[in-house]
Amino acid sequence: MLNRIITGELQTNCWIIPLEKGVCIVVDPGGEGNLILARLHALKSRPRYIVLTHAHFDHVAALPELAAAFPEAEIGVHPAEEAKLGPQSLALHQRDFASAGAYSYVDALWKSLPEASMLLEEGSALGPFKVLHLPGHSPGSIALYWEEEKLLLSGDTLFNAGVGRTDLPGGNEELIGRSLARLFAMDGDIQVYPGHGPATTIRRERNRYR
Repeated sequence: MLNRIITGELQTNCWIIPLEKGVCIVVDPGGEGNLILARLHALKSRPRYIVLTHAHFDHVAALPELAAAFPEAEIGVHPAEEAKLGPQSLALHQRDFASAGAYSYVDALWKSLPEASMLLEEGSALGPFKVLHLPGHSPGSIALYWEEEKLLLSGDTLFNAGVGRTDLPGGNEELIGRSLARLFAMDGDIQVYPGHGPATTIRRERNRYR
């Protein structure tokens, strides 16, 4: 059901999830927009929503290409991340990557980012998905949860054998601890599709961190 494209130097997972025939959600277009557009063409699908689990640059770098190709698609992000989109957002992305020792990464790839057209908060619905607000990696980090299918797109909050870093601007170790506790309290059979790396399950990650 899910299509994964690994994009950019930081190997970000971009997810394409079909909603109905010819319509999909694109999650975290992290780079290499040509690859994402080619996959959408092969799938004969157009995004209704382009969703950002958070707005770090390695999750949004291909947003300009997708927004230009599909101007009707709604761009969704949590309100706490909204300032990292739009034409004035470069300075915030430079700050984030400078703190990680990768200032030149943003400058080399920068294209002016479109603004959000949809703000996603706790409980917002996108087709079959419900938004979970999971701050810690960044203030507006979210996950998308499809309860019926036991499917969670976790962004950079929870990985296979790892959790999101909290040393970038806006990161908070206490908050990510609460967010992880919330996830670990969920059904262990939930399949977790993270922002980087392979899929896992809630049970597998819960057992690692006990």
